[in-house]
Amino acid sequence: MTRRDFVLLLAGAGLTWPLGSRAQQPKAVHLGWLTMGRVAEVSPFLDALRAGLAALGYVEGRNLTMTARYADGDSDRVVALADEPAAMPVNVIVTHGPATSLLQKVSAVVPVIYVFSADPVLAGLAESLARPARKMTGITLMSVELNGKRLEMLREVMPQINRVAIIASPTHAGEELERSNSIEMAEKLGIAIQYFSTPGPDALRLAYAGLAADPPQAIVVFPDPITFTNRRQIVDVANAHRIPVVSAWADFAEAGALYTYGPKLAESYRRVAYYVDRILKGTKPAELPIERPTVFEFVLNLKTARALGIEVKPALIERADRVIE
Repeated sequence: MTRRDFVLLLAGAGLTWPLGSRAQQPKAVHLGWLTMGRVAEVSPFLDALRAGLAALGYVEGRNLTMTARYADGDSDRVVALADEPAAMPVNVIVTHGPATSLLQKVSAVVPVIYVFSADPVLAGLAESLARPARKMTGITLMSVELNGKRLEMLREVMPQINRVAIIASPTHAGEELERSNSIEMAEKLGIAIQYFSTPGPDALRLAYAGLAADPPQAIVVFPDPITFTNRRQIVDVANAHRIPVVSAWADFAEAGALYTYGPKLAESYRRVAYYVDRILKGTKPAELPIERPTVFEFVLNLKTARALGIEVKPALIERADRVIE
């Protein structure tokens, strides 16, 4: 699809964009959903948002219209929207992931609420978590302090472990904070860290070669757009070398990682409904602080543990919020 075609597609929504006062809740709310992802990948997040909106009285077919746009991994499609903000006739745009950074122009006209995996301050999206800039606010999924916790859990699963590799993209804002936290905890635990910088697919292939040449005892994967998109490939390569993978988001455990511990993503997307409601009732986005996750989950993949010959203690299994058999 060309840039022009995509803009025309958005313009073809055929709906007017109410720009009147937001002092009261509109009788009819039009919400835009824009993502770099594909329908199958992000539909659970959109479902969680719908559930949160319904709990606040916004129901599709009654007082809520949703227009969803999926860029299918093509940033040019998102850029086309940013160039033509009037093409998306909505009250509020909800976005997630890499698409968020491309919507700064749009946010000058339409409020943007995001769920962002990186640090929004370091990414230039906000002046501070307490006081967002522009008309953009939302939730950051980055929980730096949990990186050390995941290493502690790894030592609990594998008491003799002393060498761990980290796979992460240095272009992901806040990655250096996550890495520092991991290294600090690793030093306390007597674990040596090997770092693989993976800003793109080519770097990932080099990382695979390095892992094969000198296999670590485990791999920690920081969730970012590169690793998330390639999570199944990363896990498959690691498991083929009998190297367990741990990460933050449950999607990695579902792809075959040994375990994940981090924010429960569905809860964060459900929370976005709160922001939508406040903005529609007149609150300025800059007055709504950026939140961090408050609900976390530990997902353990026992199927992977058995395949890798890792014995997981019953006490750890009992602590898991979800066990994949």
